[in-house]
Formats: sequence, C-alpha cells, structure tokens
Amino acid sequence: MHPPTSLTTRLINSRIACLVLVAFTLPPGTSTASQAAEIDQPETINADIVVYGGTSAGVIAAVHAAEAGRDVLLIEPTEHLGGMTSNGLGWTDLGRDGTLGGRALEFYRRVHDHYQKPSAWTQQSANQFEHHFRSIRPYASKLLANQGVMSLFEPHVTEQLFVDWAKAAGVRVLYRERLLREPTAVTKQNLAIRSLLLESGKRVEGQVFIDASYEGDLMATVGVSYTCGREPSSQYDEATAGFQPTLNSHYHRFLQPVDPYVSPGKPASGLLPGISPGPTPASGAGDHRIQAFCFRMCLTNAPENRVPFAKPDDYRDADYELLLRHFEAGDTMLPIQIDPMPNAKSDVNNKGAVSTDFIGANYAYPEASYQQREEIVADHLRYQQGLMWTLAHHPRVPQSIRDEMSQWGLARDEFASHGHWPYQLYVRESRRMISDYVMTEADCFRKRVTQESIGLGSYNLDSHNVQRFVDASGHVQNEGDIQVSPGGPYAISYRSIVPRESEATNLLVPVCLSASHMAYGSIRMEPVFMLLGHAAAEAALLSIENHSSVQHVSYPLLRQRLLSQGQVLQWE
Repeated sequence: MHPPTSLTTRLINSRIACLVLVAFTLPPGTSTASQAAEIDQPETINADIVVYGGTSAGVIAAVHAAEAGRDVLLIEPTEHLGGMTSNGLGWTDLGRDGTLGGRALEFYRRVHDHYQKPSAWTQQSANQFEHHFRSIRPYASKLLANQGVMSLFEPHVTEQLFVDWAKAAGVRVLYRERLLREPTAVTKQNLAIRSLLLESGKRVEGQVFIDASYEGDLMATVGVSYTCGREPSSQYDEATAGFQPTLNSHYHRFLQPVDPYVSPGKPASGLLPGISPGPTPASGAGDHRIQAFCFRMCLTNAPENRVPFAKPDDYRDADYELLLRHFEAGDTMLPIQIDPMPNAKSDVNNKGAVSTDFIGANYAYPEASYQQREEIVADHLRYQQGLMWTLAHHPRVPQSIRDEMSQWGLARDEFASHGHWPYQLYVRESRRMISDYVMTEADCFRKRVTQESIGLGSYNLDSHNVQRFVDASGHVQNEGDIQVSPGGPYAISYRSIVPRESEATNLLVPVCLSASHMAYGSIRMEPVFMLLGHAAAEAALLSIENHSSVQHVSYPLLRQRLLSQGQVLQWE
C-alpha cells in the first residue's frame, strides 16, 4: 500500500483527468460511489438544478429538489459524498434541542434506524456502547438514540446513507470533477448563470445553481462578492471580532509559560515553526487569518481493528517542539479530545495548546489554486501523522500519555483507500459571501431578528485558534479561540444565502453564506448546513416554478413550504 501522502497526491492528480457521471444504477453490493464504473457522457450536461459540492448541505439540497420531481445534477470533486459528516466528524454539535427539523432531522433519523439493526454492531453491542458512553460522557446523552434520532455515527455509515438517499431520489452525481476556476468558465445571460465549464471540458447547463462547497469556488468564479479572514470589531460592532489577545479563556491555550525561540531565551535564533512574527496589532484589529484546520480522525481501541500510528518519512522534530516544551513546563493533559462513537471508535478533535489543529498553516487556502490547496492538505496530513506518532512514541512525551496513546490507532475499516485517514481536511472556514444581509453577532444574540428566517442556529460562536504569537511576557500564546454562547436559538436570514441581485440572480450559497467571522463560527455546524441546504433547494424550486430570480422568491410562500416540511423557523 502506498503511504497516505502519496495516495493523496495520486488521487488528486487523477481528478483532473477522470470523469464519473453516475445516475445511481450501481450493481447490487456496490458499497461506495467510488466503485462505480465510468460512463461516457456528452460534452454538455443539462439539469434543472445544479449543485456544486457533495457536502452534507449539497446532498440534502440535491435530494430535496430531486424528490420534488426536478432533474438534479450534483457535482462532487472527490469520490465521496457527505463532506465532514462522512469524514470523521461523527460527534455532532447539535446545538439546542428542538431547533432541527426538515431534511436535517430526517438524516439523523436515518442514522438512528441504521443502528437499530443488530448487524450494524460489529465491534460491540448497542448496550455496551450506550453503557460506555454514559459512563464517560453523561452530559451528552442527548446525542444517543433518542426519540428516533441519533447523532453519533461512523464515517462509512453516513457516507453510505448519503449515497443510498441520493440514489433513491434519482440524483445524478458527477464525481471527480471540478469547476474550471477562470472567469470564462461561467456563461451568464442578464446576470443569470447559464452554464459552467469543468476542468475536463464538460459544460454543465442549469436553471438554478447551488454552491454547497466549503470553499465557495463557484460563488467566487461567478463574480459574487466575498471576504476571507476576520473583520475588525468596529465593522459590525462585534465585541469578539478581530485580534483578541486576552479573550481566549478556553483551554485551547498555553497554560504554562513556554519559550518561543529556537534556542530558548535567544530571540536572535528565530521563532519556532508556526509562530507569527512581527509586532502584535491593536485589540479588535481585523486580519487575513482564518480558524485552524485539522483531520477529524476516526480512532479505535479495538485491537483487531486498530492500525498503529506510523512515523512519516519527512518527520521533523521542530514541528513538535512547542508540544514537548509544554509538557516539560508541567502541562501533562492529553492534548486530543477523544469522543466515543459506535463500534469502539472515536471522533478525535483538537484540545489544548498544541494538538491536531495546524495553526497558521491555512491562510492561503481559501483563494489558493487547486494544486496549492493540495499542498496545504498534504502539509496538514504530514503534521498530524507526525503529531500522533509523537504522542505515542517520543521519549520527551510523558509516559502516561504514551501509555494512553498506545491503546489507540486508526480504524482499519474506515477510509481504507486513503491509509485510514479521512478523505477530506476539515475546512472550518474559507470564503464568506457578502450579500445584502450579513449575519453578525447582532443576529446570534438576537439584538437583530430577521423577518425571513429559513432555519435556526444555536451553537456557540465557536472559532478555533487562528495564530500563535509572542505575548507581552515573551512567551508563546495561542490567539483566536472564541467560545461564546448565543444564549439560545436565533434565526438565519434567507437573504444571507442569496447574492446581491446585481451579481447573480439564480445562485444560492448555503455553506459559504454571508456572515461575519464570528457569526459563521456558530452557523458552520453540519446540521445547520443541512437545514440551509434544504432551504436553498426549496427556494430553487420556487424560483423555477415562478420564473423569478432567487432574490424575488416569495418569502411567505417559502416560509409556508418549509414549515409544512418540518423546518423550525422561530424559537419562542
């Protein structure tokens, strides 16, 4: 087997040359879409609704529109559907009970139904899992199967659920195809998108387009206004916005003083990798930085299903010097969050001062070329592979942590074609559209309440760290981790997923929607993306039925339909 980094490069290079258009007529026993045979197709592909990005929002949008009788084409640049929901993020940040409805709620009911089958439990029984879960995470019992809903799941399970759902709905899926990111790739007529040109030379025509990607490449190529990075606090009157050197009171920070220099105490020796150089800006100042990315690993402690952590060929001690110094300074907390999932598996997330988040390595990602992005992805993979090997084996790591990590490894039955690492990097934030309505702290805190709600958000304003810097004491510190509760559910405006009418009249953007950095930190949860995908699809249906631009879709009619479909639009 090729090492994961090599596999990543090979898979990515193949995307440019390969086209897979699957009408979901796969032979019995086909377990994933990537196994489908390639089918010759005409140079121009027509559909009523074109969805770009097979994220959870994209699949939900495509399924909803197809089940309404429309011809839907879903374009996914990889070989896999579901985005982060099927790439390791199995511990779901649901937010407030009762805020989910519609297609999002239906998805989690499908997860529940899967785990009611005895055949779903291969490494432990359902009772064993529930007992273990309640013993270590009693505060989160709502994530377990409850009233027909379950939001803890294995990656391969949710991918197959998405594939099966799309197949049953009659969605056509175009795999391993990417938008040609050139202005000439988009044909418009009177501000309406008529066609897209893909890298393979295929042209896609449609009546309404939905950009459900994490990066917003379609939105940007169409010419829609967007931003990247953090706004200054003054722009939208947001107390938590911009550079916040003292606001980080969460535990994702250095709790012990750690020297930032290659040679301790000697600034002339230079900063260790990953520390921002230069003077610190004023509090609240905006910048180009975005919250850190990571791979949401699926680990297991079941010996027969465990793959040991391997040391990367290009391992560099210096990349983990801050981690080792933090241990030696006295912080011996296990620096990863291990949350239980079915079948003796775990969703692993960032925790502590130095963890799975590769802080500062992603600033160029939103607007980078495809090749540059893949280099960034490969850097993240190398870093995280090296981190896990370090925690399990490095002699400067406390023995207690090495002992703990020796019990864990990658799950052998997950991501098999990618060295058991997730197929996708967790892109927590990329481009964000600027439309006539920008979601901000004022919306999250209900100081402003939209009259055009299409769904509710309720999770914390959650930004992971965006940088490391040298603080006033001369030590390294993390900055940008914000965890602020909105205090309850809030409405998300229809106009936040609709571009300005002067830029595009038949495009909807449910993932890279119009929001400030801080508001996006709350909205960006996968269940919310699903409900926004649902709303975008319903708006697309109304736009076609009434021959109107998406900006002039009748909101009262959209509201009526969403409510009839179980969407929750307000909170009393």
